[in-house]
Amino acid sequence: MSSRAEDDLSCPVCHDIFKNPVVLSCSHSFCKDCLQKWWMGKEIRVCPCCMRRSSKTDPPRNLALKNLVETFLLKKERKRGSAGSETLCSLHSERLKLFCLDHKQPVCVICRDSKNHHNHRFRPIDEAAQDHKEELQKSLKPLQEKLKRFKEFKGNCDETAEYIKVQAGQTEEQIREQFKKLHQFLEEEQEARICALREEEEQKSQRMKEKIEALSREIEALSDTVRATEEELRAEDVPFLQSYKAAVERVQQHPLLDDPQLISGALIDVAKHLGNLSFNIWNKMEERVSYTPVILDPNTADPELVVSGDLTSVRCGKRQRLPKTPERIKFSCSVLGSEGFNSGTHSWSVEVGDNKDWELGLLSEYIQMNGRLQSGLWRILFSNGKFTALSTSDPEEDLPVKKQLRRIRVHLDYDKGKLSFFNLDTNTHIHTFTHTFTDTLFPYIYTENPLPLKILSEKVNPC
Repeated sequence: MSSRAEDDLSCPVCHDIFKNPVVLSCSHSFCKDCLQKWWMGKEIRVCPCCMRRSSKTDPPRNLALKNLVETFLLKKERKRGSAGSETLCSLHSERLKLFCLDHKQPVCVICRDSKNHHNHRFRPIDEAAQDHKEELQKSLKPLQEKLKRFKEFKGNCDETAEYIKVQAGQTEEQIREQFKKLHQFLEEEQEARICALREEEEQKSQRMKEKIEALSREIEALSDTVRATEEELRAEDVPFLQSYKAAVERVQQHPLLDDPQLISGALIDVAKHLGNLSFNIWNKMEERVSYTPVILDPNTADPELVVSGDLTSVRCGKRQRLPKTPERIKFSCSVLGSEGFNSGTHSWSVEVGDNKDWELGLLSEYIQMNGRLQSGLWRILFSNGKFTALSTSDPEEDLPVKKQLRRIRVHLDYDKGKLSFFNLDTNTHIHTFTHTFTDTLFPYIYTENPLPLKILSEKVNPC
């Protein structure tokens, strides 16, 4: 405990040990109150040491310096206690063999018989130390568990941050691919869309960066508290009990916060950038424009599915490592459309080809959010050579389809409560579900087959 160490931990303004230190962009640190008093009445806020201008009216806390100060003061307090015969009573110079349960402090046998401790309850020092260590350990356990969950959550955030960059790169590549097929006069449109992607990447990366930094600070604070408390638990009985009150207060200064929640909408909105790209500029391209009425959302796709670059087809492939997000579908081998329907009529066609295992239909938003099939999934399916109509609100029904279906038309009349399926090649009716829809419905595709299911594009006549 040299005077040099104390000087290093002293505020340049008040020359006392730092209290609630904050740090400026020039790296100089001060007590928060000292800095605010220094700036009071000044039009320009500058560093008291180097006079460099500060752009922040409320500088961030210097947690590392705060922890150093706390450790320094704790060691200084221990040294002061050890220098004064730590195992002897300061009043009677007798060994501290008892612990007063009423005053919460170690005492000697003479203290026990004194007026100050009349009718008090006592325990042997070793029993009291063991009981209080167990009590503090119980208080520490939730913090340790919370720290573990925060670290696990931060790991997923790190993975999400990396995947955002991968998504941004893949999306940019797809944008460039599609624009290469268009005429040169679309170059300005192309650059505008890439700019929008860059802006979204920057915004969402910054949002995730801030989330990670906040988690890191919370983890650091929790880690320091856990580390300091664990050090207290390893102390001898008397020093432990002497600093027990401060240890409990330090633990209780960190209330158990709620578990962090996954950020909704954290990933790049790929569907916004790639979905219906040619349709959005169809008035410039006229005859070259095609429109796909349903665009798949890769952020909802099960990790075993591979969504095509233009977001119109899907197949089963090798399981991918993807970050956990609220949008990811709760059911295996499935993917949803990027837009939901809650009114009007909507139609789209799907080419199933030679795929031997598929489902087509609609999934309600409630089911997607809660992940439990109660009432909200309507689909027709093909498996083991048999066609079936199946929903969560109606009994299973075999479909009298004689020939293999290759292209299927899906038609939703939300207001009339009808979801119909047709053989697009023969224009014949396959099945109709009747239900009073109340929730937003998303196009739903399921497959465990490597052959793709493709949503067919449609020609759009220019206005």
